[in-house]
Amino acid sequence: MTERSSHEDVPADLASFVGRPLRSHIVSQDCVNVAMIRHWVEAMGDDNPVHLDRRAANATGRTDIVAPATMVQAWTMVGYRATVSPDADRPDLAGATALGECLAAHGYTAVVATNSEFEFFREVNPGDRVTLDEVVEDISAERTTRLGAGRFVTSLKTYRGHDGHGVAQQRWRTLRYNPAAKPHSEER
Repeated sequence: MTERSSHEDVPADLASFVGRPLRSHIVSQDCVNVAMIRHWVEAMGDDNPVHLDRRAANATGRTDIVAPATMVQAWTMVGYRATVSPDADRPDLAGATALGECLAAHGYTAVVATNSEFEFFREVNPGDRVTLDEVVEDISAERTTRLGAGRFVTSLKTYRGHDGHGVAQQRWRTLRYNPAAKPHSEER
């Protein structure tokens, strides 16, 4: 369960993001497919046969092979080129960009991921197309950390299959912070 802030100690412009979408109806570029499952399980050293062997999957009561649950996030990620292209049309980032700009205006110019919590509802099979919706769930009161003063921002990502039913939820938490000045003895 996420610790909720009272929002009394969160500036109104930041608090206004709570409940707002960061990204809406992001559709995976590709359907769940055997080739990507194979790449994933080989890279991760996952030797569970239900991911690539239909007979093994059928023996466990499944109708088809299944993608590893932790792969759900990968289906909705854009390729590398889209992340670095200066002319890429990225309307999917408008909410995240607006939140980042607002946090920067308050001095929180750096970011680090702090944790990710998944809850899985059903498995996905080859042919499924995964969609993603993400909303800001919480922005904490300012906290002092070794990295600097900052706020923890929690978003809730909901992944759905092509049928619209939930596949998984992910709570993604980052620390947006104002980098602490390093003591002179650490600077070189």
